[in-house]
Amino acid sequence: MIVLIPSYEPDARLVEIVTRLRGIADWQVVVVDDGSGPAYATWFDAVRALGAEVLSHSVNLGKGRALKTGFAHVLAHHPGADVVCADSDGQHAPEDIRRVAAAVAEGPDLVLGVRRFSGRVPLRSKVGNELTRRLFAMTTGVPIIDTQTGLRGYPHRVLPWLAALPGERFEYELRMLLAAAREHRAIAQVEIATIYLDDNSSSHFRPLHDSLRIYGQLLAFLGSSLLGFAIDALVLALLLWMTGNLAFSVIGARLVSATVNYTINRRLVFAAGGLARVRDSLPRYAALAAALLAANLVLMQSLTALTGSVVVAKIVTEVSLFALSYAVQRTLVFVRRGSREPADAASGEPGAGRGQPAVVRSITR
Repeated sequence: MIVLIPSYEPDARLVEIVTRLRGIADWQVVVVDDGSGPAYATWFDAVRALGAEVLSHSVNLGKGRALKTGFAHVLAHHPGADVVCADSDGQHAPEDIRRVAAAVAEGPDLVLGVRRFSGRVPLRSKVGNELTRRLFAMTTGVPIIDTQTGLRGYPHRVLPWLAALPGERFEYELRMLLAAAREHRAIAQVEIATIYLDDNSSSHFRPLHDSLRIYGQLLAFLGSSLLGFAIDALVLALLLWMTGNLAFSVIGARLVSATVNYTINRRLVFAAGGLARVRDSLPRYAALAAALLAANLVLMQSLTALTGSVVVAKIVTEVSLFALSYAVQRTLVFVRRGSREPADAASGEPGAGRGQPAVVRSITR
C-alpha cells in the first residue's frame, strides 16, 4: 500500500502525519512537493529522513497535477501497489487512512473517506460541500456524501485511468467523481472524522477561482443552454409572427436551437470532438432532442393555454427540462458507445458494473 500525500507549503503537520503513518503500518509514503519553494525544504527533508519518497515540482502546478505525478510514480516504481491519497494538513487521522486502505482491498474502483460535517465546521466548507453534493446528485444521480474529500483509496488497476483524467488543480477530484459516475464505476464510502484545524486556515483552496474550476462544466452547460434558449425564443417568435402556428413554430425553433446546442456541447462542454464521436453521439442526441421536443411541445401548449402567455410558458418549460437534458447528455449522449471511457478522458483498466448504474456502497464507522 502506498500513501500518497500532495503538499504545497506545508508545516509541521506534514511531518506529524508521516510519523504517525510509519508507526501504524509498514506502508510506503510518497510525498509530492507541488512547487513549495526553498523556504519549505526543511519539512520535505524531514519526511525524507523518515523514509518517505519525495517528488518535486519546480513550480506550483496544482493538486490534480501533483496527484497524477504520484500515480505515474507508483505505476513506474511500485507496480501492483494500491494507493490511498491523504492531505498534508492534519485533516485525515491515520486510523481513518487505514480504514480506507482496508476498504480498497474489498474491490471497489474508488473508496471515499466521507465526512458528515458535524461539530465545528467552517461555514465555507459546510456550504460548499452541501452545494456540490446536491449539484452532483442532481446531474449524475449518484449520492456522494462528501464530494470534496481528499482522503481517497484506489486499487492499482485504476491508476492508468486516474493518470489520464483531465484537470490540474482542485477541480480534478470532482472531475474524477463525474467520470466515475458516468462510467458506472463502483464507489465505496467510508465514514471518517470531520477534522478542521484553525478553521481550515492552512487550506490553499481559493473560494471564487477554484469554485469556478470545479463547477466549470456545469456552468459551461448552463451557458450553452442559455444561448440555445435565446436562439430558440428568437426563432419561435419569428415563426409565430410569420405563421401563427404554435406547434410548427415550436418544432422549427427547437430544430435550429438543438443544432447549435449539440455543436457547442460536443466541442466545448463535454469535449467530445472527432468524427467517430459524432457517429456515436449524434444519434443519441437526436433521440434526446426528439423526446425533449415532444415534452416541450406538450408543456408549451398546456402552459400557454393555462397562463395565456407564450413567454411564461417558454420560461417554465425550459427550466423544467434543463436538469434532465444535462444529466442525459453527460451520462448517455457524450460517452463512446460500447465503452466506459468518458468523452474527455483516455480509458484505463475496466472497473466493475459495465452498463449498470454506478454502485455506491457506504461503510459506517
